[in-house]
Amino acid sequence: MKTKKLINAGDNAVDEMLEGILCAHPDHLYAVDGMPRAIVARHGPRQGKVGLVIGGGSGHEPTFLGFVGKGLADAAAVGNVFASPPPDPIIACATAANGGAGVLFMYGNYAGDVMNFDMAAEMLAMDDIEVRTVLTTDDIASAPRSQRDKRRGVAGNVFIFKAAGAACDLGYSLDEVERVARHANTRTYTMGVALSPCSLPQTLKPNFAIGEGEMEIGMGIHGEPGVARGALESADQVADTLLYRILSEMQADAGDRVAVLVNSLGSTPLMELYILMRRVSQRLDAAGLAIHTSLVGNYCTSLEMAGASITLMHLDDELQRLIDHPCDCAMFKAR
Repeated sequence: MKTKKLINAGDNAVDEMLEGILCAHPDHLYAVDGMPRAIVARHGPRQGKVGLVIGGGSGHEPTFLGFVGKGLADAAAVGNVFASPPPDPIIACATAANGGAGVLFMYGNYAGDVMNFDMAAEMLAMDDIEVRTVLTTDDIASAPRSQRDKRRGVAGNVFIFKAAGAACDLGYSLDEVERVARHANTRTYTMGVALSPCSLPQTLKPNFAIGEGEMEIGMGIHGEPGVARGALESADQVADTLLYRILSEMQADAGDRVAVLVNSLGSTPLMELYILMRRVSQRLDAAGLAIHTSLVGNYCTSLEMAGASITLMHLDDELQRLIDHPCDCAMFKAR
């Protein structure tokens, strides 16, 4: 049985989405001439500032496009649904974001993205544009702690990009922006639960199967397997399970501060997210941890997948300042 979507043709969905985003946010975004998959912040790039370029496959909105704007990312390269952008739009983004102080590439740790962004970086080096790369690896379910460099980048991107973008906006050097990005990544932890699959615009068929009364702990944002599949549990039980794994790895002390993200994977409504947030707050309070800032909603989705993820960033003074730094993006603001 095919799923239902408000699209025209599956093969045109990404480009028509981009047209719509540019229509809705003309004061924030524009596309590079002749390169509709290279989206740039109108008030982001400037001379002497390190440029921040993010990107990846479509289907995760508002990641990545929603975080392009002043004080955060300067540009985003857009791929097909769940597929890496090719080198050309990445190069166009970096060229537009380049203010003479170098460019930082940031994206989730997926093989296709690594290949294409690395290729773009090699080509940009021929034009004397220095590029550094920091991969996000916040998904604690995707590999053991001892192999963190193999983990996936998921909803924690929001906080990691935010810290790096603030460092760029504050005029940090390329060395310092790279340091901040790596530091933010090492202190960000995400784990999620999937309740139902999503379907690609081209196929209109579920991209994985899960039983009516089942859930999968740790599933990736493209439908990658998690760490366990079992009977559907209550919101409190799910939050406890996810937080147990996160807090065990984070090893925070009483009195420490965190930034919290309770994220919908696509179709999970705000009612359910706030029920999860209630339990997250209870558990963090019991652990003696202070919530400095919290985000609840759709931040890193997987089309219409049902489920949610919880992210904690373990703050220190520097990360707190960077998370608080103002930004004005098409789909995200901090003041």
